[in-house]
Amino acid sequence: MVTELSDSPRRVLLVEDDTEIAEMLKELLTGEGYQVETAGDGQRGLHLSLTRTYDVLVIDRVLPAVDGLDLIRRIRSKGIATPVLVLTALGTVADRVAGLDSGAEDYLVKPFDIEELLARIRALHRRHRDAARTLPLGAAEIDLVRRRVLLPDGDEVELSKREFELLRTLASRPKTVHSREDLQLTVFQDAATDSIVDTYVHYLRRKLGRGAVRTVRGFGYRLGEL
Repeated sequence: MVTELSDSPRRVLLVEDDTEIAEMLKELLTGEGYQVETAGDGQRGLHLSLTRTYDVLVIDRVLPAVDGLDLIRRIRSKGIATPVLVLTALGTVADRVAGLDSGAEDYLVKPFDIEELLARIRALHRRHRDAARTLPLGAAEIDLVRRRVLLPDGDEVELSKREFELLRTLASRPKTVHSREDLQLTVFQDAATDSIVDTYVHYLRRKLGRGAVRTVRGFGYRLGEL
């Protein structure tokens, strides 16, 4: 049986400089089944959002290094369409308008109700999932629902869960070079061996051809061509 997209890990990036709030939200979301990464300033949040794949970004507006709205604008300028929830104490109408105009999909003011926050994140995740049923892979496509690669000649290549997650991560940032460390943290968090990334790159190449994943010596891997 082919696993549905809903079985894939739900990843959230939380960019929040208040450590108490960040830890509370991380514990809360982890308990709801999300994989959560945190960033304590806008610069770290920018780095993570540009190099790793998430389903929802939760971003505070007032952040050190890079302001939250500037962070969102930079993310959008790179073509990243991951839905963003702004979580902030700034709650005037002008503040909300500025947040939505920066590229955020939703805006929630502190203090907030926990159940409302969870409902909004679920809604953003559903929207992101439903809008992204396929990812381009050169002339082919990755079917995110059936976990398969659809080839131009009509053939299909079925992937294992981890092969799918690795290829999905590479294809979501096709021009980015992903380090082994980032890929291990994103795709193989529970792996006991450092060679797991290389092993699954080999599996993908065996199924899709050597050009499917490119090695960038000294840096890591990036999406190639079929």
